[in-house]
Amino acid sequence: MTAPAGTADPTWFRHEAFLYDGDTAFVEGIGAFLRAGLDAQAPMLVVVSAEKIGWLRDHLGRDSDDIRFADMATVGRNPGRIISYWRDFVEESAGDDVAARGVGEPVFPSRTPAELIECSQHEALLNTAFDDGSPWWLLCPYDTATLDPSLVEEAFRNHPEVVRDGAHVPSEAYLENRIFDMIDEPLTEPASTLLELKIEVDKLSALRGAVRRVALDVGLESRRAADLVLAVNELAGNSVRHAGGDGTLRCWTEDGNLVCEVRDRGRIDDPLVGRSTPTKFQPGGRGVWMVHQLCDLVQLRTSAEGTVVRAHAHLR
Repeated sequence: MTAPAGTADPTWFRHEAFLYDGDTAFVEGIGAFLRAGLDAQAPMLVVVSAEKIGWLRDHLGRDSDDIRFADMATVGRNPGRIISYWRDFVEESAGDDVAARGVGEPVFPSRTPAELIECSQHEALLNTAFDDGSPWWLLCPYDTATLDPSLVEEAFRNHPEVVRDGAHVPSEAYLENRIFDMIDEPLTEPASTLLELKIEVDKLSALRGAVRRVALDVGLESRRAADLVLAVNELAGNSVRHAGGDGTLRCWTEDGNLVCEVRDRGRIDDPLVGRSTPTKFQPGGRGVWMVHQLCDLVQLRTSAEGTVVRAHAHLR
């Protein structure tokens, strides 16, 4: 397989899916992309699995010392955290003469179905998050040998360009601004619930206590239970402040997670809410950002009918 090295420095946000078949193709392709970046003296950040970081370090040798690496299991355990990580990197690199390069692989087979849906939403959001900022080049690997074909199809829809068999080509299936349709799609209903409460401003303390009891009863460790309670409290408070106080809370277990959902009649206009590290003078969005930091997965859907936010905590 010809490697997706690329030589031209992008003058815009270049977002490509790199389709590869197996481990050797990954190392050769991503290795060539990184070597081209090293030759150009570009700032580079690679966010993939710890195992793949090891492969790339072995392949590049001492040259890998000039590249930043981060484990996707930490950075992107919740896909909603990844954009803020990339934004911090791009802002730090903005003063360099050469456009920054990144490699990010959020989609892998061991993800739960809910996580994979949010990974696709994350990939679509990237096109909105960086469409008017500093030029940089992000390559997103997709392993066609192990991923379900439907996930590869999503890569074509979410990336303006695709690298396949060494060729950089426009994706004919790319859907610009599809994120606005994605956040309008309803989430699957649970088969049953462990808790359902109306959110009332004078009963938030009781709500926090109820969530904590459910969390401990299903086996969530005490510290993680406290994180989830804090996240739910923030979502419930937002519902009271911004949605007229008519929200509801539900909790249930799903795919090894405790899920807490806050639903109300409010509407969120910004699909990127909570996806960037808050600034000192930022007027809003801090609460949703905090929920993303506290939880293992966050799902947000908003439409004319209202808003649903689900906070997940792994039970293992």
